Amino acid sequence: MDYKELLKTLVEKEVIPDEQAAKITAYEQTKPFSVHWELRTFLYAGITLLGAGLGVVIYENIDSIGHNVLIGLIVLAFAGCLFYAFKYRKPFTWDEVVETEKLDDFALLGACVMFLTLEGYLQYQYNVFGTRYGLAAFLPAVLFFFLAYRFDHRGVLSMAITAFASWVGVNIAPIKLWQQKNFSTADITHLSILLGVVLIAMGGLSEYKRWKSHFSFTYFIFGFNIAFVATLAGLFQFDMKLVYMLVMAVLSYGSIWYARRTQSYLFMLMGVIYGYISVTYWIFQGAWTEGLDFTLYTFYFMASAVGVVYFLMNIKQMIGLKK
Repeated sequence: MDYKELLKTLVEKEVIPDEQAAKITAYEQTKPFSVHWELRTFLYAGITLLGAGLGVVIYENIDSIGHNVLIGLIVLAFAGCLFYAFKYRKPFTWDEVVETEKLDDFALLGACVMFLTLEGYLQYQYNVFGTRYGLAAFLPAVLFFFLAYRFDHRGVLSMAITAFASWVGVNIAPIKLWQQKNFSTADITHLSILLGVVLIAMGGLSEYKRWKSHFSFTYFIFGFNIAFVATLAGLFQFDMKLVYMLVMAVLSYGSIWYARRTQSYLFMLMGVIYGYISVTYWIFQGAWTEGLDFTLYTFYFMASAVGVVYFLMNIKQMIGLKK
């Protein structure tokens, strides 16, 4: 309902006088329009374009500028952004930090982008890490986790989790496969499931201990998605399908439980959709489906369509919201 219609209704029911309604109307028509989120979007896009632009400049002018000069410029940009972020840093607290009008969070993102650019450039040009690719992923993971908690920045936390997942995939998985002399991707799948569970546990610990409890959403969104996708991969490709189905059931239950607890559409959809995919695969790939009539398959998908409609119509009640 438009505010004018609402005011008209309130005046007709004599809830507020005409003078008060006129003042509210004048305020609504003359109040300033906030462009806060539009400016933040442009700033985030500018940081991303800056990183891409530096890459293009380096590629196009590497012969004329020189490697040392480019490295020095990147180091200066990294140090400048980090200095600005620390200069206007807020006092550390385990609770959520209220944002200010300063641009320290954007400077922090710029510093992280500059660090990745510097690390990639040093590896490409001088091969400083050699074949120790795990170290190249481990360093930004440690730095970004520290910066995310120190500055209470969920964007940097996402970068830290991504770097941590890269370190696990690059460093731990190949070592384990080499030691076991088994290069089956089943081990990588199991490691991915374990990684997802670890991230979910970190999110739960954040909420339980009140250690940046608002970070739990980021941990959960990464953890559940990684664990769900890895479990589906194991269910589709390998044996022990009953084990993967049990893991999927536990993950789906956890996602739906968290969705009801936090009234989150996203986690409810994740739990239901991933669970539906796994159940459908289990039904159609089972030995008991051999020889079944095509009509039964058609009935299953018709019932699924009805279930989808019912789910969408009642999702608010499912997550604990009123109609």
